[in-house]
Amino acid sequence: MNTLKVLLAGCLVTGSLLWGGGAWSYHSYLLTVQQLQAGLAKALSPDKKGFVLVDVRSPEEHVTGVIPGTDLNIDFREIKTRHREIGAQPNDHIVVYCQSGHRSNIAAETLADLGYRHVYNVQGSMNAWMEAGYPVERPRRS
Repeated sequence: MNTLKVLLAGCLVTGSLLWGGGAWSYHSYLLTVQQLQAGLAKALSPDKKGFVLVDVRSPEEHVTGVIPGTDLNIDFREIKTRHREIGAQPNDHIVVYCQSGHRSNIAAETLADLGYRHVYNVQGSMNAWMEAGYPVERPRRS
């Protein structure tokens, strides 16, 4: 089973395709830390995991430690103006996390509103990741 299928297995939908104002509106999905960890563990390498992992916390929080495999840090308040830095196409899979899940939910919905169709918010985010006992690493230098 590829990494992407592992991530999608059991994913909870927080919204659905809605018809509103004459355009389709895509909504984000919830992903548990267990599903994220399983997807990361199945990846052949951090670059070949089948999704982009984005920390949407502040740069000050980001330097304190990240989920292994994190590709970049974009503060949730800047996601609308900096989303192209993710390098994703509308059908690519993007996973976002923050400290508790609130800011990443805002970022996920923003990305979905921008037309990305497969956006996942990590439920509980870093708090849940650490409570589950999963490793945290120092962020990679850009």
